[in-house]
Amino acid sequence: METREKIIIIGGGFAGLQLAKTLNNKNKKVIVLDRVNHHMFQPLFYQVACGRIEPSNISFPFRKIFQQSRNTQFRMTEVKEIDPVHNKVITDEAEFTYDKLIIATGCKTNFFGNQDLESKAFGMKNTQEAISIRNHVLMTFEKLIIEKSRSDDGNWNIVIVGSGPTGVELAGAFAEMKKEILPRDYPFMNFDQLKIILVSSTEKPLAVMSDEAQKKSEQYLKELGVTFLSGEVVTEYDGDKVMTKSGKQIPSNNVIWAAGVTGNVVDGFPQEKLIRNRYIVDRYNKVKGYDNIYAIGDIAYMETPKYPQGHPQVANVAINQAKNLGKNFLKKTAGEWKEYEYDDKGSLATIGKHRAVVDLPFIRFQGFFAWYFWMFLHLMLILSVRNKLAVFFNWMWSYFNKDSSLRLIILPNKKNRTLQ
Repeated sequence: METREKIIIIGGGFAGLQLAKTLNNKNKKVIVLDRVNHHMFQPLFYQVACGRIEPSNISFPFRKIFQQSRNTQFRMTEVKEIDPVHNKVITDEAEFTYDKLIIATGCKTNFFGNQDLESKAFGMKNTQEAISIRNHVLMTFEKLIIEKSRSDDGNWNIVIVGSGPTGVELAGAFAEMKKEILPRDYPFMNFDQLKIILVSSTEKPLAVMSDEAQKKSEQYLKELGVTFLSGEVVTEYDGDKVMTKSGKQIPSNNVIWAAGVTGNVVDGFPQEKLIRNRYIVDRYNKVKGYDNIYAIGDIAYMETPKYPQGHPQVANVAINQAKNLGKNFLKKTAGEWKEYEYDDKGSLATIGKHRAVVDLPFIRFQGFFAWYFWMFLHLMLILSVRNKLAVFFNWMWSYFNKDSSLRLIILPNKKNRTLQ
């Protein structure tokens, strides 16, 4: 009786989940390891942070996804170390042996070694962080309506550091929240004092997109009342004030860091296997120096003729690397394997209602139609029909009512809790 090859996938993000789905119900034994029990649709985290959709609408339990699978198992555990010599993955609760290992651990927020920023600013790379942002921002106004003496010193400003798609989309969503929602929730507060500030190290927002997209996105931000600080580098944040390299000080208790990512590297590999905190892989996603260890998605550094500095860390790369690797695993011989190359399908971002920018290989457009295109594409990428309908309903409700009912503050249960 033939023994099935045992494949362990560390991480259930876009790359890890796609690989597991490609291998689903095939003649392989697949085990997915992740520290949480669900897949998260990261492009819409900013809407969770702004109270537009519930986390459950963009979260998908692994056990539900693989409920009907005959060959795929899930284990919720924290991976501590990889032992390549003995083909083992060591977690906080058990050890797993493998025939092939795939590292798909993705990225985390990059604070560039600044411990103060990391401890006091919010990242937004998982569900918990998105919920924490929502809780913290809403608690700011709950406190200020009581502590009215503090409501005029700028401490309630929302500062977003980084002007990529995440930063721009957050700024637009909070600007709309300031205009349409908060004045109705807090009718006795003057929201003219609230500033949404987007701090960018580049001269224009969305620096990786076309000039048209950059100019239009800057225009949209201004129309929404967002303060765009270009060419500024944040150096410090003490919990009350943001300090920049040029000497600016911005008062704020709400700082969201969207200025970069770095790889979630697992212990067990020497530094020469890494470039910029990403595993060096060949055109088949095999980690340099190993025959049975692979890395896919954001954590993989692959040099190709089209991308000599590695592929961009975007969902499309992760999904298609996983598809390619999965198909290669199912071929009879290594001689049939296909090398990977990224086919850039374009990029897009939304900056509020009826405001979006789209760069496709064959056309670029902005505005009303781009916004609908953005909504349709993201809706189609959400996994289940139930979740698609839930997100669509919330979007339509917000569209016609300029409101949502999802502004819940969910805090740990503590006895005798008081506002601080």
